[in-house]
Amino acid sequence: MQRFVTACATRLVLMALAGVMAIGGFAQSGNAQTRTSSQEKQVSVEIDLTKSVGKMYPAWAWFGYDEPNYTYMKDGKKLLTEISKLSPVPVYVRTHSLLVTGDGEAALKWGSTNAYTEDASGNPIYNWRLIDSIFDTYVQRGMKPLAQVGFMPQALSTHPEPYRHYWKPGDPYTDIITGWAYPPKDYNKWAELVFQWVRHSVERYGQKEVESWYWEPWNEPNGHYWKGSMEEFFKLYDYTADAIKRALPTAKVGGINIAGTGGKDAQNWMKSWAKHCLEGTNYATGKKGTPVDAILFHAKGAPRLVDGHVRMNMGAQLRDIEAGFKFVRAYPQFKDLPVIIGESDPEGCAACGMATNPENAYRNGTMYSSYTAASFARKYLLADLHQVNFAGAVSWSFEFENQPWFYGFRDLATNGVDKPVLNVFRMFGMMKGDRVAVTSEQGYGLRTAVDSSFRKSFTDINALASKDAKEATVMLWNYHDDDVKSDAAAIAVRISGVPAKKVKLTQYLIDSEHSNSYELWKKMGSPKNPTAIQIKELEKAGQLQMLGSPRTVSVINGKAVVDMKLERQGVALLKLQW
Repeated sequence: MQRFVTACATRLVLMALAGVMAIGGFAQSGNAQTRTSSQEKQVSVEIDLTKSVGKMYPAWAWFGYDEPNYTYMKDGKKLLTEISKLSPVPVYVRTHSLLVTGDGEAALKWGSTNAYTEDASGNPIYNWRLIDSIFDTYVQRGMKPLAQVGFMPQALSTHPEPYRHYWKPGDPYTDIITGWAYPPKDYNKWAELVFQWVRHSVERYGQKEVESWYWEPWNEPNGHYWKGSMEEFFKLYDYTADAIKRALPTAKVGGINIAGTGGKDAQNWMKSWAKHCLEGTNYATGKKGTPVDAILFHAKGAPRLVDGHVRMNMGAQLRDIEAGFKFVRAYPQFKDLPVIIGESDPEGCAACGMATNPENAYRNGTMYSSYTAASFARKYLLADLHQVNFAGAVSWSFEFENQPWFYGFRDLATNGVDKPVLNVFRMFGMMKGDRVAVTSEQGYGLRTAVDSSFRKSFTDINALASKDAKEATVMLWNYHDDDVKSDAAAIAVRISGVPAKKVKLTQYLIDSEHSNSYELWKKMGSPKNPTAIQIKELEKAGQLQMLGSPRTVSVINGKAVVDMKLERQGVALLKLQW
């Protein structure tokens, strides 16, 4: 899994530091020509298929969500099937509350499996039925758990009441923090629960399968999710990791999925945790150190409402990512470990809709799509720059059962209808082989993107490109932090190094007219209860759509040229086959 940048990639990284951008498969100028109108001439985007800058590894094939019980419900199963089909590799799935006490009823920011209770004498009672229903749903689709070991069962919590919450959008976020967030009253009982769970998983799914999973103790211990001290969390980590390894010595255990990675508090937590894991006395074994097989942390953006429109802040998310990568590189013992961004999103609360949080209005339409395309490109670049073993970034976005249509939740589908953002992942699923160099005359430099986000007078017209044996793919976007309307940009995509005299070109598009169920729903009058016929039309509109039919493009001196227009916040994929 370890990846090292090639000499070419290193050269592109040095260019990035000088203000010329190298983005996970492309290099481009950080200074676009200023024009009174960006539509006065075509924006040139150059693709060089002969210049590989690294593998097109599927760092995007990771997803997660708060509510585990949605997994095996009707729309949950439907969406997981779609996600598994769009990816050429097994998708990893992460969810909260896998050990929470309760009846399995699904609710916003709540879930339960009743895996652990006690009898009147305090003896453990293990019940794997609901956890099995969740993991069965993944494994049956060729997916793999990023198994979060949490949260605290009621019978083990040092503060068991109140336990079940009934949070709804608009309520204080802290209302969700109840008895499940506290340390265990008996660490040995907690460890035995973890041991029995892992052993049961091996018995049910087989050692080889479970060896391919990741296990992670808890979530965001520096945030609301942990009501104990730092040392108490280290103790929990030690007992959890030891129990996992006793049940399956070859299991992969990682941490610590910190919140606000770039902040001082988070950095203190991460450094203290690293020191404990590498040099400290293990609370469970009494020996020096504790297992770390992967590094996980979180990265979030910060949108807000400005002058009546949504303004994103991708830079905030990128700064968290860079801080996490720098942390990994600071420790020789960690530098080769898989790095997983455990939650990587435009902001924090998936279940906060636009009715209560108007800044989240970006989620239904193409702003979320273009943000996703542009941000993942920068994740590849930052991984190249800091030479880390970037395994994946979890998009904390799934679906919410039996909720209003297009309510503005951060989800991939609404009531079984796919949103535009899911089509970006369908595009990613078609990209394979090597990432190759791209040069755009209207692109943001890496330092500008990280330090200042995308706020200049011009949009980020950019691309991520890959080449395999007999095909190439180019993902293009027209992104800006400000979600305002403007004319479509004219783009000339010039692809050099094509080893054929002609190619078959297939174009896919996400914009206001293509691959966009939300715009169709609005044209229907935004029905609260669409008819069966309308739902079928919405489902069709939610799929990735071609622009016209495939056509043949001539290649002259190894170069193919594709002229196109792309709306602001639009995303396109060009697929060339020979």
